[in-house]
Amino acid sequence: MLRPLTARLGGSALLALLSGCASPPPSTDSVDAVSRLTQPHTHQALVATPPSGDQIARELREPLGADAAVRLALQNHRSLQSRLARLGVTEAEVAEAGALPNPGFRFSRLTRAGEVELEAGWHLNLARLLSLPLRRQAEARRLQAEQAQAAADVLSLVAEVRRAWVRAVAAEEALAYRRQLLEAAEAGAELARRMQVAGNFNALARAREQAFETEARLALARAEALRLATRERLVRGLGLEDGILLRLPEQLPALPPAARELPDVEAQALAQRLDVQAARLALERTASQLDLARSTRWVSMLELGSLRKSDSQQPAQRGWDVALELPLFGPGPVPKAEALAREAAHQAADVAIQACSEAREAYGLYRSAYALAREHRDALLPLAQQVSQQQRLRYNAMLIGVFELLADARRQASAVSAAQDALRDFWLAQVDLDQALVGRTTPTLPDAPQAAAAPASH
Repeated sequence: MLRPLTARLGGSALLALLSGCASPPPSTDSVDAVSRLTQPHTHQALVATPPSGDQIARELREPLGADAAVRLALQNHRSLQSRLARLGVTEAEVAEAGALPNPGFRFSRLTRAGEVELEAGWHLNLARLLSLPLRRQAEARRLQAEQAQAAADVLSLVAEVRRAWVRAVAAEEALAYRRQLLEAAEAGAELARRMQVAGNFNALARAREQAFETEARLALARAEALRLATRERLVRGLGLEDGILLRLPEQLPALPPAARELPDVEAQALAQRLDVQAARLALERTASQLDLARSTRWVSMLELGSLRKSDSQQPAQRGWDVALELPLFGPGPVPKAEALAREAAHQAADVAIQACSEAREAYGLYRSAYALAREHRDALLPLAQQVSQQQRLRYNAMLIGVFELLADARRQASAVSAAQDALRDFWLAQVDLDQALVGRTTPTLPDAPQAAAAPASH
């Protein structure tokens, strides 16, 4: 009769081998790892639990600034929370791949002319055990690459939230200005109607004022639609259910005193971009997998085990056995591993080329946007104000009429709108530049140049 299997296990050497192998390291909190990668750029820590409704309401009591919008998005965006939760799947897969191989058990029973022969034994995949350090190294690179990619996704969301905030605030400011223009246009149209009734104005001049009023009304409608769209995009970026409580500043921040100087923008991008780091880690992982494939190319399975054999007529026999599987048929794991390594090398080189190009483009557009915004602020707006002042002096001297004065006010309004757009484009360009230094981005292209309007003569 067989004794209990635990008492009959004679593989003391096997147990010693297992006990001598180091257990896998404890699982790293991937959310904290991603937070350490993103916090230097966002100045905000990641949290794995979304805030409550009361916390969101407290955050929205004051007009929401750009940094506050980023903080709320990092806490509340459900897609981001899903992305961070998916890191747990990768952690589980990495832990499973780097764990000790599970032992197996064999049992057989044979009968012959009343004799019963029993055979039992434990076995272990020795090839997997010996290659465990290489597997753990490759899986560690995989987890690091996944964390770097998750951090890149976080920074991409941050950039989108900042762009949405800039556009939403600019739309609020433009809407307020368009309302003022409509009020002035309605006043001019009403004045033209009364003067025509009094016989002091012809139909052509009145039609011009009515056309300007209609254009102002259409511009206000477009501004309202743009405000709605930009506001909803910001609401989605913040992960809010609706934008009822969302309040924004009345205008964008002023243009900074000087533009940033980044002579080594390409080097900074290669050193800081998380997609470059992820590609580098993926390349290191495929190199580890190639080493693993080469080290096990002639032995795909090597098992070591202990045996106990007994029958009804003879004393029990004990011993050990080795099972070896040779990959005689098929190409083996090396060609696939080599192809994956070549693919990773080309991908890493492509990511580096894209990173340098995007950084150069974003920096060039940033410098151009700053120069344009400064020109609007320091040259065009003062000139428009100077012209308006001179026109008021001419009107007070009765050299021009009220409608010439209104026409000049319309030209000044165009200059103000252009300056607002230039300031918005600068802040968008700065967001693009910040993102290009840390991850993938598509810089916003400038608008096509327009012909300058010819000055009106009086």
